[in-house]
Amino acid sequence: METPAPAPTDFSPAVLAQLQRLQERYSADDQDLASYLEGYYHTRYLGYWDYIQLETLLSLQRPRTEIPDERIFIIYHQITELYFKLCLCEYEQLGDLQAPTAAEVTLRVGRINRYFENLIDSFDVMVDGMDKHQFLQFRLALMPASGFQSAQYRMIELASTSLSNLVPEERRRLLGDAAAHDELLGCIYWKSGATVVETGAKALTLTEFEKKYTAQLSEFARQYAQRNLWAVVQRLPEGPEGQQHPRLLRQMRQLDVNVNVNWPLMHYKSAVRYLERNPDSIAATGGTNWQQYLPPKFQRRIFYPQLWTEQELADWGKAWVESVLGGE
Repeated sequence: METPAPAPTDFSPAVLAQLQRLQERYSADDQDLASYLEGYYHTRYLGYWDYIQLETLLSLQRPRTEIPDERIFIIYHQITELYFKLCLCEYEQLGDLQAPTAAEVTLRVGRINRYFENLIDSFDVMVDGMDKHQFLQFRLALMPASGFQSAQYRMIELASTSLSNLVPEERRRLLGDAAAHDELLGCIYWKSGATVVETGAKALTLTEFEKKYTAQLSEFARQYAQRNLWAVVQRLPEGPEGQQHPRLLRQMRQLDVNVNVNWPLMHYKSAVRYLERNPDSIAATGGTNWQQYLPPKFQRRIFYPQLWTEQELADWGKAWVESVLGGE
């Protein structure tokens, strides 16, 4: 004889309150709460592995060679792109602010800085974490792919500052203050980054990148013309509680250094480690002239020139490059 099921107990006030809230929510959309609750009978408990799609994540490393350290190279670049996505989540929320405050802008810029600092601090995985001989073998199977082709990094740049600050200074002077959006975008600095050293022609890395991302980046640049970080800061009140808030200025200066000095120069340090070979340097997989493209003293990408002294602008990135070339 089967044991009868225990009689249902009364719902606690807390459960009843939650049911009432759910009823209000679903009723507002003309939905039947009972049907949704019945659906819960057929769902499984959520596991960590399902929530973060762990099996899918761990299946995304697909080396092109049998050389073991290629997996390190792939995984680190995937980690980098995930950090870039975290940064872009912050830029999106910054751009959405209707009435920004110095406190909230400082908070979100601080988060972006922490993401970049984690990447910068971990880049020794790339500088010292791979066998040089293995790297020089498997890199040939990656051509013409290059980290230069990271569209998310380009979006971070576009979301950080006004478009004119991403145009080389000489081009900017020639275009003048009245330059149109499309003119500026057509002269953006990275268009000269992946060029054939001997001829100055676009490398395949750049032409493929432009083919895939030009329309997307153009639209992104338009969206952030008035939503970029500098534009958001300009909407703050003037003075020490707004645009001149000391913590905000420190975070913005740090962001400028992290994105435009420390991050590219960690790549430069890695290139020196793997590609510098006397008497001739080895070319990068994407055909970039990395000796000229990576060091910020040559490129001088500066998001917020208004926040730096003339001497600081003149010395931009100089000490860091010298320390790398000096073998430190």
